Amino acid sequence: MKRIIFLSTMCLMLFRAGGPPAHAQGTVKTGPAPATVRDSDLEKDAMHNLEVARHYFKLKKAYVAAIQRCEEVIASNPTFARIDEILFIAGKSSLLLSQGRGKQSSKLSVAKLREDARAYFSQLVNDYPASSFRIEAEGDLKALGGIKPKEQ
Repeated sequence: MKRIIFLSTMCLMLFRAGGPPAHAQGTVKTGPAPATVRDSDLEKDAMHNLEVARHYFKLKKAYVAAIQRCEEVIASNPTFARIDEILFIAGKSSLLLSQGRGKQSSKLSVAKLREDARAYFSQLVNDYPASSFRIEAEGDLKALGGIKPKEQ
């Protein structure tokens, strides 16, 4: 028994005296820092609102409800990963409402709806030039008087 204790103590001493601890070569690299830090709960909520807005827009033709969902995302999470699609749905819904289309009627005037559509599309074109919705937004902007100048 004494011999086992002696041998285990010697092994322990050898491990401790074996030399300096090994260190990694530099710090851990995690990749490039994200351009925008996003809150996962806000992103999840915004994604749900986007899916509902798509449903109202595409299937139900309920453009007023689609705009309300889009405005909720714009107000609560302006850095949402898919904000370009939100802006497109809001702009297209406003434009279609101004043309008297859809299953809902808006309390806003035709001029106000057209101005809102122009603002949404202009923000999309100015702030998200690589968006897949940009080309269609530019086409709609031509009918609305062109791109609204970017506010300073």
